[in-house]
Amino acid sequence: MNIPFLDKWRRRHAGAEPAGEGLAGAFEADPDGVAALLAECELLRSQAAVAGLELDDTPASLAALDQLLPRWRDDPELLPWLGNDAGLYLGSVVVRTVPGATWHVWPGGSAAVRLASGREIAVVDAGLDWAVHGAPELSQVYAEASEA
Repeated sequence: MNIPFLDKWRRRHAGAEPAGEGLAGAFEADPDGVAALLAECELLRSQAAVAGLELDDTPASLAALDQLLPRWRDDPELLPWLGNDAGLYLGSVVVRTVPGATWHVWPGGSAAVRLASGREIAVVDAGLDWAVHGAPELSQVYAEASEA
């Protein structure tokens, strides 16, 4: 998973030695800082703003994203980046609103959301599927996570 703004985080914490390599090490050293970075989703927020939608980190904003016309599908270079952001945004909403949900970062750098039940949701994969195919809807993934 490529997270371009991770470089900003690394520059801010230049003196700190991460516990491991890459995102997993950064997450281990500063889980709140990495969670804040994962929630930035600048590309998705800017695309939503162009469509007149302000993302407020709520489940209702996921439903509103599902209703947007998928104009980004016309740009194959934009598609994976937007899908990545959509997945990270989905994960951020789940972590903020579903009791017991937390970010989990695998040693290879893949971010997932772990629910209180122990089930993991590959949110970036869900975001990519949403960006490319429109399904599953982000609000549907959220609904399933909130019921688990």
